[in-house]
Amino acid sequence: MTRTQISAIAIAFSALFTGQAMAADNGAATRAQVKTELAEAIQAGNMVFDEGGQLYREAFPQNYPTAQTETKSRAEVRAELAQAINNGDMLFDEGGQRYSDVFPHTHSANHVASKSREQVRAELAEAIATGAHSTHVSA
Repeated sequence: MTRTQISAIAIAFSALFTGQAMAADNGAATRAQVKTELAEAIQAGNMVFDEGGQLYREAFPQNYPTAQTETKSRAEVRAELAQAINNGDMLFDEGGQRYSDVFPHTHSANHVASKSREQVRAELAEAIATGAHSTHVSA
């Protein structure tokens, strides 16, 4: 036998066993499970309505409940808008540029958070007390 014949036989056997492994039944659904799944599909409108693949809930949306959407209060929306305006996250033009990109010096989102004046003074006093910082400043 030549190499090509051995390779062909090996490929044929692997294809034969692969097909059987893929066709193996992983567990049959009981009659009750199938009826339950069908009832759920009918209730949700997930049954095909026509040859185009349109579902019943798409053809007759008034007959099926819509998904609940998360709602926000008016105050939450206003707070988010104020934050977006302050950060410059609002769109400047149709090109997708944001105000923070066009006017980077006017928006607080570009500033790095820093320590308060009291924190700096406390750290300086501690450094002077421990001798880590001299009080003499050269000009």
